[in-house]
Amino acid sequence: MKRIIVPIDFSEHSEFALEAASNIARKYDSELIVLHMLELSNAILTAGSASLNEEAVFYLKLAEQKFETFLDKPYLEGLNITPIVKHFKVFSEVNEVANEHNVNLIVMGSHGASGIKEVLIGSNTEKVVRHSDIPVLVIKHNPILFDFENGVFACDFSDDAVAPYLKAKATFNKLNAKMHLVYVNSPDGNFRSSSEIDKRVANFLKKADGDLRHLNDVNVVSDYSIEKGILNFANVIGADVISVATHGRKGLAHFFEGSISEDIANHSTLPVMTFKI
Repeated sequence: MKRIIVPIDFSEHSEFALEAASNIARKYDSELIVLHMLELSNAILTAGSASLNEEAVFYLKLAEQKFETFLDKPYLEGLNITPIVKHFKVFSEVNEVANEHNVNLIVMGSHGASGIKEVLIGSNTEKVVRHSDIPVLVIKHNPILFDFENGVFACDFSDDAVAPYLKAKATFNKLNAKMHLVYVNSPDGNFRSSSEIDKRVANFLKKADGDLRHLNDVNVVSDYSIEKGILNFANVIGADVISVATHGRKGLAHFFEGSISEDIANHSTLPVMTFKI
């Protein structure tokens, strides 16, 4: 976990993300890249008049001053921090910055009293999640005693899940966290018999890992809905994070034949980590 990028807008929730990222960075000796997008209009950026150029410089200096205050936090002391101010407002370019700096993880805060509801209706976080090629960790609350020991990866064990599963496994290994795979059998999620599930899981692991060494890490639970099954399972094992898959520009994944991932993101009190399919 060499580099972590934290897009910020100087809000309380972006500070939650910054503190969470600092905890990870301190544990794994990572560099923190703190990114603020100035969101200047094209008129200001492309104008040739002196007055508009002065306006752009003014906003840039203002952002730099905010950065200085925002980064003056005790929990950041001793960390390797690189502040970056970009002049664009296209959130797909966060992914470009991440790729340019070989970033391993993006950490963002969520807004709204109901978890990351705004993420699902067009917020900046959603835009980053849609375009990111690397994992995105969404922080919903002030990270008190924030640490990763146990994480849930919700999986339907389909072929589409192989790539995000491998990404999740690699990320959990970097975080020294145990990954608990969970499949929920429920009336609203294509109910399958035990033998059908066993075969599906075995075929998936053989394709993804080449063997069945992680078979004991798979948990099959039954519940009234897939969402409830995942959340209840995470609560039972004392999970620190729930991870789900995303379909890129299609938004948060309809991973389980519906909007289950969106429901989890809305209702989970835990951080949610997304992996692009």
